[in-house]
Amino acid sequence: MRSSLTYFVILSFVAVLDGSQFRCDYRFFSEAVGWLKLHRVPANWFDARLRCHLEGSKLASPSTQGLINAMKLLISEATGDMSCGIFTGIHATFSKGDFHTIEGVPLSQISHTWAAGEPDNFKDEESCIAMLPDGNVADVNCQEPLPYICYKENTKRMFMSNCGTTDTEYMFDSRTGSCYKFHTVPRTWSRAYMACSAEGGYLAIINSEEEARLIKEIFAKHPPASLLGNIWKAVAFVGFHDWNQHGEWLTIHGETLKEAGYDKFSGGEPNNATTGEFCGGVYRSGLFDDIWCENKYVFICEKSPDSLVCN
Repeated sequence: MRSSLTYFVILSFVAVLDGSQFRCDYRFFSEAVGWLKLHRVPANWFDARLRCHLEGSKLASPSTQGLINAMKLLISEATGDMSCGIFTGIHATFSKGDFHTIEGVPLSQISHTWAAGEPDNFKDEESCIAMLPDGNVADVNCQEPLPYICYKENTKRMFMSNCGTTDTEYMFDSRTGSCYKFHTVPRTWSRAYMACSAEGGYLAIINSEEEARLIKEIFAKHPPASLLGNIWKAVAFVGFHDWNQHGEWLTIHGETLKEAGYDKFSGGEPNNATTGEFCGGVYRSGLFDDIWCENKYVFICEKSPDSLVCN
């Protein structure tokens, strides 16, 4: 009886994905056997790879005819000048000249056509591959910003949780009606902000004493010994910042901490102890701290259960 109940509960909280789902900002292409999203805002290759990874996908590579066709269609539909092409997941950033896709497929095993005059490794600084609107490819400087496409392959193992995401680390809490994820990979505050945003959420905003207790509980599930690396393990980034007005703390949604519903700092904080503590953190006690934005700490994301659900 207990196993049947458990099975029912699991089914009530997840749904098998089909071609219409994954994320509403992605588009399904049956020919590509997956979902794609064009990022029109240019980024360098490293940021493009990271953004796709944080969204739960990979930087797309024209490794099959289906993917090539889908990528060409997205480029053709885009507004603005796309003549310089888009970044692909094909790179040689680990070993110069050894081009592989993000998935590890060598360029030599991918059917491709070089654009006229390519590859030229201009100034010995071109270790990334771009796809042009006609489907041809060129080697480019990885640091030069270009648009890019993210790709999520459709597999039978993909499920949509009750948090409206395929990311099983997000957990729903009925006390607040929000979902939370504790990131054990430390990042700077801006990278933490990016990670939460890419996942369809935001750096957690504490709106009440009850939510502060919840954050304390989440932190307690990750004792210091479980966190790897030479980092300060007593604090995590959350969603408030001084917005470059040193001394005035606002949430990332523009409210004062008091307006948001919770403004309790630990004793003696904020103190800007190391000169530059302009980002928001929370201790294991659930009390706030001001911490250095460029240090790497663990962090907590929050999202609405329906923020990625397709209507």
